[in-house]
Amino acid sequence: MTDLPLPRRFAEHLGRDRRRSAHTIRAYEATAIRLLAFLQRHWGGPVAQDALAKVSAADLRAYLSVRRDEGLSNTSAARELSAIRAFLKFAGGDDAQLPRLRGPKVKKSLPRPIAPHEAVALAEWASDEAREPWIAARDWAVLLLLYGAGLRIGEAVALTGAALPLGATLRVTGKRDKTRDVPLLPEVRVAIEAYVAACPWGIARDLPLFRGAKGGPLPPGAIRKAVRSARASLGLSDRTTPHALRHSFATHLLGRGADLRALQELLGHASLSSTQVYTAVDAAHLLDVYRAAHPRA
Repeated sequence: MTDLPLPRRFAEHLGRDRRRSAHTIRAYEATAIRLLAFLQRHWGGPVAQDALAKVSAADLRAYLSVRRDEGLSNTSAARELSAIRAFLKFAGGDDAQLPRLRGPKVKKSLPRPIAPHEAVALAEWASDEAREPWIAARDWAVLLLLYGAGLRIGEAVALTGAALPLGATLRVTGKRDKTRDVPLLPEVRVAIEAYVAACPWGIARDLPLFRGAKGGPLPPGAIRKAVRSARASLGLSDRTTPHALRHSFATHLLGRGADLRALQELLGHASLSSTQVYTAVDAAHLLDVYRAAHPRA
């Protein structure tokens, strides 16, 4: 393991300890390789691992300047900066001493359902910014649960250890104490199980499944704060909230032909009229796609 290049060890850490997607691992490893190559030219010699603690904000600005000259967009530059912070921290940097560099301004997108890759990017970014690995695993699991199962944030944080062991479905208690069973995608189940394995607090049947930093119940505000930071860095709309992940779950299912009554059950809506709003949302999204793709639209 120690004979492997530092970027490769970083990639293995992302996969083994942080449960990152294959796409994120490839992108972050590529960023680490580019940064080391740049620093070798910039500093005029080989870059040892302990030397990375000396990387300054000026060094990072110079690196990003080169990358921007190569055509890197604002959104990609912000994501690359996040990868650099994760790499420097892995290399042994003190989080409090890491160079603080404001990310580039990004153009706000119009409010719309979050695309699947945006939902994953949001969860990954929020997780990458977490203070501790187990909190990163928690945030990743919660956000995937909101998008992959359509839960309200209050429903997610109200889950207890009684949900374990996880199966093909998850029993959720919603508004007015109504319960429903929602399908649990394998990716979501793996994320929750990884969090449970990493959580330093005991998971008991009558205690919250998702815990706060000090071991108490996870406050919804902690997830909302993580999402606010992630959406600003990724250039997503201010309407990209934890609840928007639930909206996107519904819109994407409807766009793939889901029955309104089945969707009503999955979302835990008391009235079908609450579910019917997604027909208008989905139609508006399809019209946006049509206008963007049709040359005479």
